[in-house]
Amino acid sequence: MQILVLESSTSNSKALLYSTEAGVMDMAVVEYLPENNSNGTQDAEGVFRQTAELGRRLCEGHKIDLIVLGNAFHSVLLCDRNMKPVTRVYSWAWTEPSELCNRLREDKEYTLKYYKNTGCMVNAIYPAFKLLYFKEKGYPMRDYYIFGQGDYNTFRLTGQRIVTDCMVSGSGLLNIHTKKYYTDILDQIGITEDQLCRLVTYKETVPLSKEGAELLGLQTGIPVMPPCGDGALNQVGVGALKEGVMTFSVGTSAALRLTTHKPLIPDEPSTWCYLSPVTWMSGAATSGACNSTDWYKENFYNLSYSDIEKNSSDVKDTPIFLPFLFGERCPGWQDERKGAFVNIQPHHNNRDFYCAVQEGILFNLYQCYKVLCRLNGTPGRIILSGGIVHSVFWTQMCADIFGADMEIPEIGQSSLMGAVVLGLEKLGYIRDLNDFSFPVKRIVRPNPDKKEFYARKFEEYMYWYNKLSSH
Repeated sequence: MQILVLESSTSNSKALLYSTEAGVMDMAVVEYLPENNSNGTQDAEGVFRQTAELGRRLCEGHKIDLIVLGNAFHSVLLCDRNMKPVTRVYSWAWTEPSELCNRLREDKEYTLKYYKNTGCMVNAIYPAFKLLYFKEKGYPMRDYYIFGQGDYNTFRLTGQRIVTDCMVSGSGLLNIHTKKYYTDILDQIGITEDQLCRLVTYKETVPLSKEGAELLGLQTGIPVMPPCGDGALNQVGVGALKEGVMTFSVGTSAALRLTTHKPLIPDEPSTWCYLSPVTWMSGAATSGACNSTDWYKENFYNLSYSDIEKNSSDVKDTPIFLPFLFGERCPGWQDERKGAFVNIQPHHNNRDFYCAVQEGILFNLYQCYKVLCRLNGTPGRIILSGGIVHSVFWTQMCADIFGADMEIPEIGQSSLMGAVVLGLEKLGYIRDLNDFSFPVKRIVRPNPDKKEFYARKFEEYMYWYNKLSSH
């Protein structure tokens, strides 16, 4: 039997063709066209068609038995009553509501109540506060249907408005305890549940419509599984549904996740709690990761990544970089925060600054890691994925800063593989998701000689993190 996986991520369309007999048959990742992705917003129909076209190419000539969808967490758009988009899709990277959120966070009681009920912070990355921002700007909120990119893709392929509880858990619109829409925030925004997609679990499928079949070049009626969030699929794809296994993704943004068997929300807002397909996740995320290295390379370095890093091992002294070009998510949730270089000296050059960017991203993540360890305990395993694994130097730096082994999966697109695993369960090839994982490709071990060096550097980072806090 054959499974087609389609994912619309933050920056790319992704597709994978998987056979229960032959394994991965084909996989493709294509960056969005510029008109489909700019300034933290996407064109809903453009992204959908680019993703569908990629799927059509992969499955041409194949009999598909199941289609599984995936999507990045934290996107939202408004559609009219004919289901036509009236706004662009606003991703986590669009932070215009930061001033609104800053005002709301002044009410500590409101902030804590919201955090404890949803597992999400009052922060501009979340669709709930983008919707509240639209209301403040005068949008007639009762006139619209509300989607994320993943829900929109599902609707375009099936004609049905459904969304997984997993996906909604990353929107700030779900009560993380009851797994139902959080009516307090709906009332505040001025919307009702009938404007949102019907909540389902990942196990509910709907048939591929005639229009969807024509777009993909397939027959109608193929079961379509609505998307879970990419971070949750990553958790499934690397076999991290058991407690004590951390997934660590460093892509456009970055995230650390641990499976928990109950909602785990600290008294002081610092981490987040979402749903995985089968349980809960305690995690932390940062807005600055490969988008920050891209920013530096594109603006200050006219070289390829491999050329930049040829002599990176010689770098001993770097400035401190605060990686908040796109605001701060965890642990401080200061979405209005800015990036900065500090401790710059006359001898610093391009290579030193680039290395500082890599360090600063990882120091922010290590800061989150320490918070998660206090909440969950130290993980027994850490599974690393994302763009970082293409850099031997940066991956080694990661292991050195964390002082822990980093396991690199055999197949790099862990969220796509997570979708495959859910599909295999649906088709009856897997009984228990907890007992399934793909092989590890390699393990990167920390260099003990770097321990004291990075410990001192992290203290310096924390000094400037606190010194330049906007609180």
